[in-house]
Order: sequence, then structure tokens, then C-alpha cells
Amino acid sequence: MRYLHTMVRVDDLAVSLDFYCGALGLQEHSRQDYPEGRFTLVFLVAPDDVDQAITSRAPLLELTHNWDPEPFRGGRNFGHLAYAVEDIYAACQRLIDCGVTINRPPRDGRMAFVRSPESISIELLQRGDALAACEPWVSMPNIGQW
Repeated sequence: MRYLHTMVRVDDLAVSLDFYCGALGLQEHSRQDYPEGRFTLVFLVAPDDVDQAITSRAPLLELTHNWDPEPFRGGRNFGHLAYAVEDIYAACQRLIDCGVTINRPPRDGRMAFVRSPESISIELLQRGDALAACEPWVSMPNIGQW
């Protein structure tokens, strides 16, 4: 058995791609429109997993966009997606620069949480040892739920 992907339904594909690719840094692996079913599937891969994705060995994030609008509720019941990052402070600053709220700042130099446009909780973990605690992160409060 091998883990393949996680599927997340998205309301606005362009907004979601801006978040997942533009702000978070994932890369589009593949995309397929299904006119008969009125939906689009976009598979994303983390940059460090691109080589494995070519051989179908990387875990992927599947964004499912149904063309007909439908309401989404919650998102917290899903749990969260988690990604390891090279520099948690740089990753969080990039997200802030893209207009993303850091719900749980990396005060400990190790862990942060943000939310997708669909309110999916995303955990960012420092790869390796935690970074030294520093400002502005140490003093930054939690915002909303994470």
C-alpha cells in the first residue's frame, strides 16, 4: 500500500492556486477538465517532491473544483495538511507578503499554521531542528482558529 493524495474541494480555482502555488509554494503537477462531470482536477506537488512525482511516487494534493457553485462548511473537521519547510520564518514572511494570515505564528521556531481560502488548516514545520526564537514571531499573537 502507498499513500497517493489528499483531495480538497475548492470554490474558486484561481484563488486557491494563488494560495497553494503563489503563497505556499506548491507546484502544479497536472490538470484535467471533465466537462461531462462539470469539474476540474488539479494535482499539486511540493517542490522537494517534484522528482518523485515524475515517477508517481510523491504524495500529491488534489484540488477538485466543481464548476457549479456549492457551499462549503467548516474545514476544521478535515484536520490539516502538513509541509516541512527549509526556513519557517521565511515561509511565513512569504505568506504574509501574499496577504495570508498566520493563524499560529512560529513563536517556537518550529511550527506555524495558516488556512487556505476554503478554511483548510495547513501546518508548516521547520525541517530539522527548530530555529532560534526571534521577533517579530515571538510576540505575534494567534489569530482565529488554526
